[in-house]
Amino acid sequence: MSWERNVVVKNKAELSLMREAGRVNALALDAVRQAIRPGVTTIELDSIAEDVIKSKGGSPVFKGYPGAYPYPATITISIDDELVHGIPGKRKLKEGEIVSVDCGTLLEGFVGDAAFTIGVGEISNEAKNLLDVTEKALYEGIKKMRSGNRTGDVSSVIQRFVENHGYFVTREYTGHGVGRHMHEGPQVPNYGLPGRGLLLRPGITIALEPMVLVGTAQTRVRADQWTVASADGSLCAHFEHTVAVTEDDPWILTLL
Repeated sequence: MSWERNVVVKNKAELSLMREAGRVNALALDAVRQAIRPGVTTIELDSIAEDVIKSKGGSPVFKGYPGAYPYPATITISIDDELVHGIPGKRKLKEGEIVSVDCGTLLEGFVGDAAFTIGVGEISNEAKNLLDVTEKALYEGIKKMRSGNRTGDVSSVIQRFVENHGYFVTREYTGHGVGRHMHEGPQVPNYGLPGRGLLLRPGITIALEPMVLVGTAQTRVRADQWTVASADGSLCAHFEHTVAVTEDDPWILTLL
Protein backbone atom coordinates (compact mmCIF):
# COMPACT_ATOMS: atom_id res chain seq x y z
CA MET A 1 0.00 0.00 0.00
CA SER A 2 1.09 3.56 -0.72
CA TRP A 3 0.76 5.94 2.22
CA GLU A 4 1.05 9.69 2.63
CA ARG A 5 2.17 9.50 6.26
CA ASN A 6 1.54 13.13 7.23
CA VAL A 7 -1.62 14.08 9.09
CA VAL A 8 -3.35 16.74 6.98
CA VAL A 9 -5.87 19.04 8.70
CA LYS A 10 -8.60 20.24 6.32
CA ASN A 11 -10.31 23.62 6.31
CA LYS A 12 -14.07 24.08 5.87
CA ALA A 13 -13.85 24.41 2.08
CA GLU A 14 -11.83 21.23 1.82
CA LEU A 15 -14.27 19.38 4.08
CA SER A 16 -17.10 20.46 1.79
CA LEU A 17 -15.24 19.01 -1.19
CA MET A 18 -14.66 15.79 0.76
CA ARG A 19 -18.37 15.65 1.52
CA GLU A 20 -19.13 15.79 -2.22
CA ALA A 21 -16.67 12.98 -2.91
CA GLY A 22 -18.26 11.03 -0.06
CA ARG A 23 -21.75 11.61 -1.42
CA VAL A 24 -20.83 10.29 -4.87
CA ASN A 25 -19.14 7.31 -3.25
CA ALA A 26 -22.32 6.67 -1.26
CA LEU A 27 -24.38 6.76 -4.45
CA ALA A 28 -22.09 4.16 -6.02
CA LEU A 29 -22.28 1.89 -2.98
CA ASP A 30 -26.06 2.26 -2.82
CA ALA A 31 -26.38 1.23 -6.48
CA VAL A 32 -24.26 -1.84 -5.78
CA ARG A 33 -26.29 -2.66 -2.68
CA GLN A 34 -29.54 -2.55 -4.70
CA ALA A 35 -28.06 -4.92 -7.31
CA ILE A 36 -26.83 -7.61 -4.90
CA ARG A 37 -28.80 -10.83 -5.39
CA PRO A 38 -28.12 -14.50 -6.13
CA GLY A 39 -26.66 -14.98 -9.60
CA VAL A 40 -25.14 -11.55 -10.15
CA THR A 41 -21.41 -11.61 -10.86
CA THR A 42 -18.97 -9.56 -8.85
CA ILE A 43 -17.64 -7.90 -12.02
CA GLU A 44 -21.19 -6.75 -12.85
CA LEU A 45 -21.33 -5.05 -9.47
CA ASP A 46 -17.97 -3.45 -10.16
CA SER A 47 -19.26 -2.00 -13.44
CA ILE A 48 -22.29 -0.53 -11.67
CA ALA A 49 -20.10 1.30 -9.17
CA GLU A 50 -17.75 2.62 -11.84
CA ASP A 51 -20.62 3.88 -13.99
CA VAL A 52 -22.11 5.84 -11.10
CA ILE A 53 -18.78 7.39 -10.11
CA LYS A 54 -17.92 8.45 -13.65
CA SER A 55 -21.43 9.78 -14.32
CA LYS A 56 -20.94 12.20 -11.42
CA GLY A 57 -17.57 13.41 -12.64
CA GLY A 58 -15.47 11.32 -10.29
CA SER A 59 -12.91 8.61 -10.80
CA PRO A 60 -12.41 5.26 -9.01
CA VAL A 61 -9.51 5.72 -6.63
CA PHE A 62 -8.91 1.98 -6.10
CA LYS A 63 -8.27 1.24 -9.78
CA GLY A 64 -4.53 1.11 -10.42
CA TYR A 65 -3.71 1.40 -6.72
CA PRO A 66 -0.16 0.07 -6.16
CA GLY A 67 0.40 -3.26 -4.51
CA ALA A 68 1.82 -6.59 -5.63
CA TYR A 69 0.43 -5.37 -8.97
CA PRO A 70 -1.91 -2.42 -9.68
CA TYR A 71 -5.37 -3.12 -8.32
CA PRO A 72 -7.56 -3.92 -11.36
CA ALA A 73 -11.06 -2.81 -10.32
CA THR A 74 -13.25 -0.01 -8.97
CA ILE A 75 -14.46 -1.80 -5.84
CA THR A 76 -13.27 -4.64 -3.66
CA ILE A 77 -15.74 -7.48 -3.10
CA SER A 78 -15.01 -9.93 -0.30
CA ILE A 79 -17.28 -12.92 0.33
CA ASP A 80 -17.82 -14.98 3.50
CA ASP A 81 -14.33 -15.78 4.86
CA GLU A 82 -12.73 -12.99 2.81
CA LEU A 83 -12.07 -9.96 4.99
CA VAL A 84 -10.98 -7.26 2.52
CA HIS A 85 -9.49 -6.57 -0.93
CA GLY A 86 -11.31 -9.29 -2.89
CA ILE A 87 -11.03 -8.73 -6.65
CA PRO A 88 -14.25 -8.68 -8.75
CA GLY A 89 -14.52 -11.29 -11.47
CA LYS A 90 -16.80 -13.98 -12.91
CA ARG A 91 -17.87 -15.35 -9.52
CA LYS A 92 -21.65 -15.39 -9.05
CA LEU A 93 -23.16 -14.55 -5.69
CA LYS A 94 -25.07 -17.30 -3.92
CA GLU A 95 -28.00 -17.28 -1.52
CA GLY A 96 -26.79 -17.21 2.09
CA GLU A 97 -23.40 -15.60 1.45
CA ILE A 98 -22.32 -12.34 3.05
CA VAL A 99 -20.61 -9.80 0.82
CA SER A 100 -18.36 -6.90 1.82
CA VAL A 101 -18.10 -4.07 -0.70
CA ASP A 102 -15.49 -1.32 -0.35
CA CYS A 103 -15.34 1.68 -2.68
CA GLY A 104 -13.29 4.85 -3.02
CA THR A 105 -14.08 7.92 -5.14
CA LEU A 106 -11.81 10.77 -6.16
CA LEU A 107 -13.70 14.00 -6.92
CA GLU A 108 -12.30 17.54 -7.16
CA GLY A 109 -9.01 16.33 -5.72
CA PHE A 110 -10.44 14.63 -2.60
CA VAL A 111 -11.30 11.06 -1.68
CA GLY A 112 -14.39 9.47 -0.15
CA ASP A 113 -13.89 5.94 1.17
CA ALA A 114 -16.57 3.65 2.65
CA ALA A 115 -17.66 0.03 2.87
CA PHE A 116 -20.56 -2.17 3.93
CA THR A 117 -21.33 -5.86 4.36
CA ILE A 118 -24.69 -7.34 3.37
CA GLY A 119 -26.34 -10.73 3.10
CA VAL A 120 -27.29 -12.31 -0.23
CA GLY A 121 -30.92 -13.33 0.27
CA GLU A 122 -31.57 -15.13 3.55
CA ILE A 123 -28.51 -15.56 5.77
CA SER A 124 -27.79 -17.43 8.99
CA ASN A 125 -28.43 -15.93 12.42
CA GLU A 126 -24.69 -16.09 13.05
CA ALA A 127 -24.05 -13.99 9.96
CA LYS A 128 -26.79 -11.50 10.90
CA ASN A 129 -25.28 -11.05 14.34
CA LEU A 130 -21.78 -10.57 12.90
CA LEU A 131 -23.03 -7.84 10.55
CA ASP A 132 -24.96 -6.13 13.35
CA VAL A 133 -21.99 -6.11 15.74
CA THR A 134 -19.54 -4.90 13.09
CA GLU A 135 -21.75 -2.01 11.97
CA LYS A 136 -22.48 -0.98 15.55
CA ALA A 137 -18.75 -1.09 16.33
CA LEU A 138 -18.20 1.45 13.54
CA TYR A 139 -20.71 3.84 15.10
CA GLU A 140 -19.20 3.33 18.55
CA GLY A 141 -15.90 4.46 17.05
CA ILE A 142 -17.52 7.42 15.31
CA LYS A 143 -18.92 8.64 18.65
CA LYS A 144 -15.34 9.02 19.87
CA MET A 145 -14.27 11.12 16.87
CA ARG A 146 -14.37 14.33 18.86
CA SER A 147 -11.89 17.14 19.33
CA GLY A 148 -9.81 16.49 22.45
CA ASN A 149 -10.02 12.71 22.23
CA ARG A 150 -7.16 10.61 20.89
CA THR A 151 -7.07 7.93 18.23
CA GLY A 152 -6.58 5.36 20.97
CA ASP A 153 -9.99 6.29 22.37
CA VAL A 154 -11.51 5.41 19.00
CA SER A 155 -9.52 2.19 18.60
CA SER A 156 -10.16 0.94 22.11
CA VAL A 157 -13.94 1.40 22.01
CA ILE A 158 -14.15 -0.55 18.73
CA GLN A 159 -12.03 -3.37 20.14
CA ARG A 160 -13.97 -3.52 23.39
CA PHE A 161 -17.35 -3.59 21.64
CA VAL A 162 -16.32 -6.33 19.22
CA GLU A 163 -14.58 -8.53 21.77
CA ASN A 164 -17.41 -8.17 24.27
CA HIS A 165 -19.59 -9.87 21.65
CA GLY A 166 -17.13 -12.75 21.24
CA TYR A 167 -15.56 -11.69 17.94
CA PHE A 168 -12.08 -10.64 16.88
CA VAL A 169 -10.56 -7.56 15.20
CA THR A 170 -7.73 -7.91 12.73
CA ARG A 171 -4.29 -6.71 13.78
CA GLU A 172 -2.77 -6.42 10.32
CA TYR A 173 -5.16 -3.91 8.71
CA THR A 174 -6.27 -0.54 10.01
CA GLY A 175 -8.37 2.54 9.52
CA HIS A 176 -6.49 5.56 8.20
CA GLY A 177 -6.46 9.23 7.50
CA VAL A 178 -7.95 10.21 4.15
CA GLY A 179 -8.09 13.38 2.08
CA ARG A 180 -6.21 14.22 -1.10
CA HIS A 181 -4.72 10.75 -0.77
CA MET A 182 -6.67 7.58 -0.02
CA HIS A 183 -4.19 6.70 2.70
CA GLU A 184 -2.88 9.50 4.92
CA GLY A 185 -1.78 9.63 8.52
CA PRO A 186 -2.75 8.61 11.08
CA GLN A 187 -3.19 4.87 11.08
CA VAL A 188 -6.12 3.97 13.33
CA PRO A 189 -6.17 0.29 14.34
CA ASN A 190 -9.32 -1.42 15.56
CA TYR A 191 -7.58 -2.14 18.85
CA GLY A 192 -5.63 -0.03 21.29
CA LEU A 193 -5.55 1.83 24.58
CA PRO A 194 -7.61 4.88 25.53
CA GLY A 195 -5.66 8.09 25.99
CA ARG A 196 -2.97 7.07 23.52
CA GLY A 197 -2.26 8.12 19.95
CA LEU A 198 -2.84 11.30 17.97
CA LEU A 199 -4.81 14.13 19.56
CA LEU A 200 -7.93 14.72 17.49
CA ARG A 201 -8.73 18.27 16.43
CA PRO A 202 -11.16 19.87 13.98
CA GLY A 203 -10.31 19.19 10.35
CA ILE A 204 -8.82 15.74 10.87
CA THR A 205 -10.49 13.19 8.59
CA ILE A 206 -10.26 9.45 9.15
CA ALA A 207 -11.72 6.42 7.40
CA LEU A 208 -12.81 4.23 10.31
CA GLU A 209 -13.26 0.60 9.32
CA PRO A 210 -13.89 -2.20 11.80
CA MET A 211 -12.80 -5.49 10.20
CA VAL A 212 -14.26 -8.28 12.31
CA LEU A 213 -13.71 -12.04 12.27
CA VAL A 214 -15.70 -14.83 13.91
CA GLY A 215 -13.04 -17.39 14.74
CA THR A 216 -9.61 -15.77 14.99
CA ALA A 217 -7.79 -12.50 14.54
CA GLN A 218 -5.37 -14.19 12.15
CA THR A 219 -5.55 -13.61 8.40
CA ARG A 220 -3.81 -14.81 5.25
CA VAL A 221 -3.37 -13.32 1.79
CA ARG A 222 -4.62 -15.50 -1.05
CA ALA A 223 -2.72 -16.41 -4.21
CA ASP A 224 -4.06 -13.37 -6.13
CA GLN A 225 -1.87 -11.31 -3.72
CA TRP A 226 -4.74 -8.96 -2.86
CA THR A 227 -7.57 -10.89 -1.19
CA VAL A 228 -7.24 -11.10 2.60
CA ALA A 229 -9.12 -14.00 4.23
CA SER A 230 -9.53 -15.36 7.75
CA ALA A 231 -6.85 -17.90 8.57
CA ASP A 232 -9.38 -20.48 9.78
CA GLY A 233 -12.03 -19.99 7.08
CA SER A 234 -14.56 -18.35 9.40
CA LEU A 235 -16.88 -15.50 8.46
CA CYS A 236 -15.71 -11.87 8.29
CA ALA A 237 -17.43 -8.49 8.03
CA HIS A 238 -16.31 -4.94 7.25
CA PHE A 239 -18.00 -1.55 7.60
CA GLU A 240 -16.40 1.83 6.93
CA HIS A 241 -17.16 5.55 6.82
CA THR A 242 -15.01 8.61 6.23
CA VAL A 243 -15.49 10.86 9.26
CA ALA A 244 -14.38 14.42 10.00
CA VAL A 245 -13.63 15.82 13.44
CA THR A 246 -15.41 19.16 13.90
CA GLU A 247 -15.90 21.72 16.66
CA ASP A 248 -19.09 19.81 17.50
CA ASP A 249 -20.38 16.36 16.52
CA PRO A 250 -18.43 14.05 14.19
CA TRP A 251 -19.37 14.59 10.54
CA ILE A 252 -19.86 11.40 8.50
CA LEU A 253 -18.82 12.40 4.99
CA THR A 254 -19.83 9.21 3.18
CA LEU A 255 -23.55 9.04 3.92
CA LEU A 256 -26.08 9.46 1.12
